[in-house]
Amino acid sequence: MTPHQKTWAEARDQLGAALESLGYPANMADLIARELKSPRAIDRMTSYLWQARPRSLETIMDEMLAICADISSWREKKESEAAQAGYSAWLRSEERLNNLLDEEEE
Repeated sequence: MTPHQKTWAEARDQLGAALESLGYPANMADLIARELKSPRAIDRMTSYLWQARPRSLETIMDEMLAICADISSWREKKESEAAQAGYSAWLRSEERLNNLLDEEEE
């Protein structure tokens, strides 16, 4: 087992313990962990369960979906920032500026 797999499994097990404390089956943790996809997101879900102690499965699933949406928004933001940085670098590039000067001379 790789270190990442071990970390993921430990996070899933902690999620299972939190779910069991609320009266849900621990094997739900595996399903939720697969949706969340990262130990950090799983830890965030576990913290929510310990702190909020939700009383319904719907509330738990809503929080899982909210965490997934946050992660997706963060990824989109980072992709957009990277694309903008590349475009800005291209706008300032010497090659582009030289091409503009060449076009003006013609």
